[in-house]
Amino acid sequence: MSFLEIKNITKRFGQQTVLSNINMNIEQGELVCILGPSGCGKTTLLRIVAGLETADSGQIFIDGRDSTFLPSSKRNFGIVFQSYALFPNMTVIENILFGLKQKKEMTSAERKKKALDMLSLVDLCEHQNKYPRQLSGGQQQRTAIARAIALSPSYLLLDEPLSALDAKVRTKLRTEIRALQRKIGITTIMVTHDQEEALTMADRIIVMNNAVIEQIANPHTIYNYPASRFVADFIGTMNFYNEGEAMRGIRPEKIKVVEHWEPHDIKALVKELEFKGAFTRIHSHIPKENSEFFIDLPSERVENMNLQRNTMLFLKIPEEHAVRYFS
Repeated sequence: MSFLEIKNITKRFGQQTVLSNINMNIEQGELVCILGPSGCGKTTLLRIVAGLETADSGQIFIDGRDSTFLPSSKRNFGIVFQSYALFPNMTVIENILFGLKQKKEMTSAERKKKALDMLSLVDLCEHQNKYPRQLSGGQQQRTAIARAIALSPSYLLLDEPLSALDAKVRTKLRTEIRALQRKIGITTIMVTHDQEEALTMADRIIVMNNAVIEQIANPHTIYNYPASRFVADFIGTMNFYNEGEAMRGIRPEKIKVVEHWEPHDIKALVKELEFKGAFTRIHSHIPKENSEFFIDLPSERVENMNLQRNTMLFLKIPEEHAVRYFS
């Protein structure tokens, strides 16, 4: 039995359907990312799981118990918002102790020890007496996570937890959050619009668009075998081309550049070279298709080939890497 089961959830705001017949199962200890563009329904779904919104129809089971109408206060979850929601007039340790005061069975010394254990877990012990305004964005987020897990919740909800941070801090913190989640083994649902976050952090990704689920799978499957054109286009970069009456797709790094043209190879004219460090993205034009193709090659190879604008390339598309259809 799954830890969390969502069955046929539908939600409307006025005439707008924001969730349409949503079904998914989440296993104990999984980190699942709900990924999709703004307005697709992902945050509303998270709020329904938390009991902060009520679905118009459908059911939610938490650890085998029908929790569809269970109040938020009875669902035993921790939540971290994009804005952190720390109390500005409390120190780091006071923010964590605030929630622990609900634990009447704990002594003051036990609550203090628990708070310090949480701070140790997120490497913030030396900042315990600082106020939120004295912390970096990453430190504030780690404080919010420590506060959320201090009450030993059954599951953790993260609503765009990294979107307010700069790129370097975001990369570091997602590694830390993933390591922490694995260490304590807490079932975690994270909402994000950032595909890189989802691909690097999740056990499974739920891709949403226009109030429905497009695909549920692990990151490898989502990237390499997208179930629809939307998923293929939303996750990473995909080249689309026609083969007969079918639409097909190939990732830029899967295309092979060969020295000599053979029948069934594709001729491409280099339009731009976009240096990205370890690899270079080639923007090319396919005269036969009258379409644009992206090709990713190691930068060293591009230099050795002495590629320039208007150079003609010969491309092979490996059958095993071409996605064969889109809905």
